[in-house]
Amino acid sequence: MTSHQAGFRTVSPRVFLTIGRTVALPFRRVSALTALVLFVLLLVAAVATLSLGRLGIPLADLAGAVTGGAEGRHAFVLERLRGPRLVVAMGTGAALGLSGALFQSVTRNPLGSPDVIGLASGAGAGAAITALMFPGTVPVALGALLGAILAMVLVYVSTGTGFRNPARLVIAGIGVAAIGTAVTQYVVYAMERDRAAVLTAYVNGSLSARSWDDATTIWLVLLIVAPLTALIARRLDIGEMGDDIAGALGSEPRSTKTIAVVLAIVLSAGAVSVAGPIAFVSLTAPQIAKRITRVSGPHLLLSALTGALLLVIADLCAQQLPLFENLPVGIYTMAIGGVYLGWLLVREWRRGVL
Repeated sequence: MTSHQAGFRTVSPRVFLTIGRTVALPFRRVSALTALVLFVLLLVAAVATLSLGRLGIPLADLAGAVTGGAEGRHAFVLERLRGPRLVVAMGTGAALGLSGALFQSVTRNPLGSPDVIGLASGAGAGAAITALMFPGTVPVALGALLGAILAMVLVYVSTGTGFRNPARLVIAGIGVAAIGTAVTQYVVYAMERDRAAVLTAYVNGSLSARSWDDATTIWLVLLIVAPLTALIARRLDIGEMGDDIAGALGSEPRSTKTIAVVLAIVLSAGAVSVAGPIAFVSLTAPQIAKRITRVSGPHLLLSALTGALLLVIADLCAQQLPLFENLPVGIYTMAIGGVYLGWLLVREWRRGVL
């Protein structure tokens, strides 16, 4: 689907924010305004996460608690119960949103995401096998990370061209995803009921009982990957015009695609290692960012902010909705993704694209 078919204005950025001679970030005023609005909404969602509910910190005390004045119950909520969970949700959502933006940029497919190429299914299978074969000895998060890496190795080998061919990448990923899902379902079926229930919560993606170590992990991944993403931001923006034009302008589309896919995988693997395979955030966040701004481009920063906002809101629902107590946050992101996919299919059908 081209940008014109999707209804985007294919306007090239008027300004590039440059850092030295190697970094040039596409800048548009509408994108800057959207980023500001998303940041404010994220801040509101964060305040709601910390303040709502029976154990929430009252708004009058929240500012003092966050700046180091928390004591007693407020300290427990901020430092152990909700604080780490909120920071992990922000980092994980940002990583997934940025990962999806990278992947969709190189595949030029609004339905493309790391979920499609089997990373989440591989992580689920790794978590399931770890819980079954090494209970209590090997962390389930480590098993999930290893499963995600193995899935990506299988995809890389199966395509015959590594990560350079988006079409082969998606086809191989669907096959690997099917294998990972089958392994996960078998393990859940074979395990004892209580253990299977715990594993099911992790396989769907969960933010409960997160620690500051988890927060450090995901934000360290973002700190490492974000500058590398900035280095290829201009190449990705030029790549929106097609490989031939991008090659003529010196953006090296084949190597750019490989680098972008690798960075997307690293971001997704980092997210999986701290929260499990949370679905649909990487799929929906970049598309929401594009449809808000109505201009073409990878929208890397906006996708990260949108992903963070989506996951924080989903986790807020997981904590506060009384009718569905203790549901994993991944169930809510699946619901968001299902609504998005349904809306997208109806919209494209009405436009005559499908």
